[in-house]
Amino acid sequence: MDPLSTLTLVNPAIAYLPGYIDALERGWSPDNVRGAVAAQEELAQIGRDPDAFVARLVDVEAKGAPIVLPDGTTFRRLPGYRLWLWDGEFCGSIGFRWQPGTSALPAHVLGHIGYAVVPWKQRRGYATQALAMLLPRARSLDLEYVDITTDPENVESQKVILGNNGVLVERFKEPEQYGGEDALRFRIFL
Repeated sequence: MDPLSTLTLVNPAIAYLPGYIDALERGWSPDNVRGAVAAQEELAQIGRDPDAFVARLVDVEAKGAPIVLPDGTTFRRLPGYRLWLWDGEFCGSIGFRWQPGTSALPAHVLGHIGYAVVPWKQRRGYATQALAMLLPRARSLDLEYVDITTDPENVESQKVILGNNGVLVERFKEPEQYGGEDALRFRIFL
């Protein structure tokens, strides 16, 4: 059976949490900026209150706590959510955030969408398929486009974006709070 035929995006739920915990414990992180630190923070949050952890992953009204950037600065949270990739077991996550009423994002937000597939499920087309499955949800919010950023060296992520009709719109320096490194911004027109 084609593994892509079984891939779905699921809302985070307690029933799926053991697979998510296993991935975090095996070194995977849904956060490509903060990596292992973010994974350990999430494991601690799950340990304190698994129900609250799962519930906070979907915040379409932006009622959650402010966002803390890697340099410690804080900003108002945007509406958003994280979905989990599932093929019978946990495969990764894809997150989406937006600013109501516009396709533009505040300067401190690098992109609308971020995704991460667990290493043992990579190179199966899961990220490409998950992004394709998420784009209709973005369209439903009347956005004109979504932006996705990646490192210039991350050729695999670039293939995911290009596979979903993304176009390179700029090479830029990340804001200092993200490290000030070179980055690429792709845009997918909806």
